[in-house]
Amino acid sequence: MIGETLLRDRMVRELVEARGVRDPRVLAAMREVPRHLFVRDHLMSQAYEDHALPIGEAQTISQPYVVARMTELLEVAAEHKVLEVGTGSGYQTAILARLARWVYSLERIPDLAHQAIRRMRQLGIVNVKIQAFDGTVGWSEVAPFDRILVTAGAPAVPKPLLEQLAPRGRLLIPEGEKRRQRLVLYERIAHRVRRLEGEEVAFVPLMGRHGWGSGEPSE
Repeated sequence: MIGETLLRDRMVRELVEARGVRDPRVLAAMREVPRHLFVRDHLMSQAYEDHALPIGEAQTISQPYVVARMTELLEVAAEHKVLEVGTGSGYQTAILARLARWVYSLERIPDLAHQAIRRMRQLGIVNVKIQAFDGTVGWSEVAPFDRILVTAGAPAVPKPLLEQLAPRGRLLIPEGEKRRQRLVLYERIAHRVRRLEGEEVAFVPLMGRHGWGSGEPSE
């Protein structure tokens, strides 16, 4: 793609100047990961514009601002083990991989999971494990997690995910209706969990046992 480095630089500059993203590690990761490799061929010209794009299976790749904002709120450190629920294209996964020690990502749609695995290999990302499974039940075999990021809208936070959150851990999830949610941050402090509501967002529904059910993907 001609000029994609310049387009990435412009995208990051707009995240800072127009959107107020400040975390230097997040901005560096956004500058490094080639978003155009995570979108369909006919949409590559739109890869660095600030809006979501369809990736098939009624799913989307989130707009760059939402990826940056959620990653910033999560406060991922280099030693952290992160669980991502909803791999999708793998773009958010690749961003997290630049920041964390390990990223475990769950995607309920096998074809999307397999595509994301191929992209990780293409980019030489080796600290990510992706599995096709119901993300609402988490990944108990490798829990607890320092950070958990859910990239689909849920009616409420799945209980298994809270149970797999490590002490002093953070969990970020869109909560609300199927078409409109708010970002909600959960922090495990001592023996309690603090809940903080944030800005409005619009994600595809979180399907699964502890989400909106296990039916077909929704628009």
